[in-house]
Amino acid sequence: MSTGLFSLCRADSRLRCGMSAVAHARQLLLASAALVLTLGFAPASLADEPVDIELVLAVDVSLSMSPDELEIQRHGYVAALTHDDVLQAIADGAHGKIAVTYVEWAGTTSQHVIVPWTVIANRADAERVVEQLSARPPNSARRTSISGALEFSSDLFAESGFQGVKRVIDVSGDGPNNQGGPVNITRDELVRRGITINGLPLMTRSGFTSVYDVNDLDRYYTDCVIGGPGAFMIPVNEWTQFPEAIRRKLVLELAGRDSPQWAANEAAHPPVVLAQDRPVTDCQVGEKMWRDRSFMFDSR
Repeated sequence: MSTGLFSLCRADSRLRCGMSAVAHARQLLLASAALVLTLGFAPASLADEPVDIELVLAVDVSLSMSPDELEIQRHGYVAALTHDDVLQAIADGAHGKIAVTYVEWAGTTSQHVIVPWTVIANRADAERVVEQLSARPPNSARRTSISGALEFSSDLFAESGFQGVKRVIDVSGDGPNNQGGPVNITRDELVRRGITINGLPLMTRSGFTSVYDVNDLDRYYTDCVIGGPGAFMIPVNEWTQFPEAIRRKLVLELAGRDSPQWAANEAAHPPVVLAQDRPVTDCQVGEKMWRDRSFMFDSR
């Protein structure tokens, strides 16, 4: 204390100075206590909002998709999100609401959030999402990096501001991974984090080119892309099937495998292919096809 506050006090006023120091210390203690209380209550006030599912809709916009097909995709999601069956599945959840974000992707550096994280609890909420989807037309980009889309989508959960009972990435695409990390390794890492990945392989074969298509894209998605508890994929063989496939997939994701909705959809529209334990597909087929190309522009 010789070099502190008391050293500044004269001998005849040491008592008053000492009392001032005690009062000052008491004020500091009170301020510190208030700060601790404030920090202690902060997490509760900033807690993530609970929802039944945090859902990333990750949609392929690579150059193999024609402008008409890109519009079909957008319109399919618009119709599905406002469908009575989907809204009823949301209402039937424990919290009666979900959080959704819509992402369009192509190559490793091409991922764009079209609709940021938004709560859907009723038709008005769903229509607000639809307005954002309809605001601007989709844009194509080169290459196909499913692994890049999955990594980007997984990062979105950290900033969602929601706490979902389930975290799901719903990925659609018309070809295998041909850029970025191995898709099955990326898939496995996300599953370890508690994320479920469902798939919508588009086997329509009507884009600009099919040189990088694989014959069994549904099997590729089953073995290499989807994963996690209850993961499944629904193949689309014709674009006319797309709106119905999107609606079915959303209902199944929201309702779960043990629900009556799952049984009804499975009976009416087979197949819903569940993730298998032992892959039989070469998960590097897209990368190998790209390396072995002898011509073609840098498209997919």
